[in-house]
Amino acid sequence: MSTFTKPPKSHLMSYRIARGEQGVLTYEPYKSYLLPHWRFRTVPIARVSSETLWYNFLEFYEQNDFVGMDMTRKFIQMGMTRSKRYANYKGGRKYVDGKERGTMIEKSKGHEGKEEKEEASRIFREVWERCRVHEGYLDLKKEFLKEQKEWLKTEGRVKSEVEQEVEGQPKREHDSGIKAKDMEGEESSPPRKRIKIETD
Repeated sequence: MSTFTKPPKSHLMSYRIARGEQGVLTYEPYKSYLLPHWRFRTVPIARVSSETLWYNFLEFYEQNDFVGMDMTRKFIQMGMTRSKRYANYKGGRKYVDGKERGTMIEKSKGHEGKEEKEEASRIFREVWERCRVHEGYLDLKKEFLKEQKEWLKTEGRVKSEVEQEVEGQPKREHDSGIKAKDMEGEESSPPRKRIKIETD
């Protein structure tokens, strides 16, 4: 993990565990670090990808980095769900217009590559199950949520003081150039863009 630099605490506290895979393609620097390892085009590729991501999951655990563990868990889960989609729908398209809403395409009863994608999904699912029950992951999750709650309370107090200064109630003795922060983090994520998912 020598090529990965853990972000500062102020950035980590902006992370949201969320539901399922939410945020997996937007939260940096983890997204850029993990995305190159995420592949599911064939069974052998899926097996190597899932085990590489599992290795990253354990490495993040050694670094006491819950955010890294959870982002890796999300990539593994996405490997499971995306390969399953390619198994259910030829070309991976679930909706007629290609968007994430609208008229759904009927599930395929059989197409080239269906069985291989089913197996790829199963491979990722096995690794995902390992992540979900990993004791270290569960312990760090509890610690992270507790720490994040306290952090946001503190940040809320700082923001409140800054707002008072703006309203004409300066606190000169504490004025150190602090600026109000977006409660979602120091750098808000840009609007989500639809990106093309490569399967190889």
